[in-house]
Amino acid sequence: MKKVKMRDKIQEKAIKISKNPIFRQTIKSIKPNRTIGGFLGIFLFFILPELIGFYRGKEIASWAHNQTLEEPTQIGRTTYWLLEKFFEDGGSYLNIAIGLLLLYIAWIEWPKEEKDKIEGF
Repeated sequence: MKKVKMRDKIQEKAIKISKNPIFRQTIKSIKPNRTIGGFLGIFLFFILPELIGFYRGKEIASWAHNQTLEEPTQIGRTTYWLLEKFFEDGGSYLNIAIGLLLLYIAWIEWPKEEKDKIEGF
């Protein structure tokens, strides 16, 4: 009996999934919009919070910790605790990289989309 390596199984599954039309449609639907709002959304949700985290992360975490101690409701304490955890380590290079990658994808694909509209496709 022939042994099938895990790498081959994963590669076979990846090929099978990539040919699935539902998967292809899903991937197309999560691409960033090629509008000013799309670029602004990528910047506001991926890049700006991380830049704030690099420059003011420790101060925000300290403030959130103090608010956690003073907040009377459980939901308020949980919210401030999450804010503290979000900013306690500063910014994340991974999120900035993801944001820049999405900006790159949107920027590169935008001219191609405009060209396709002009040609009538």
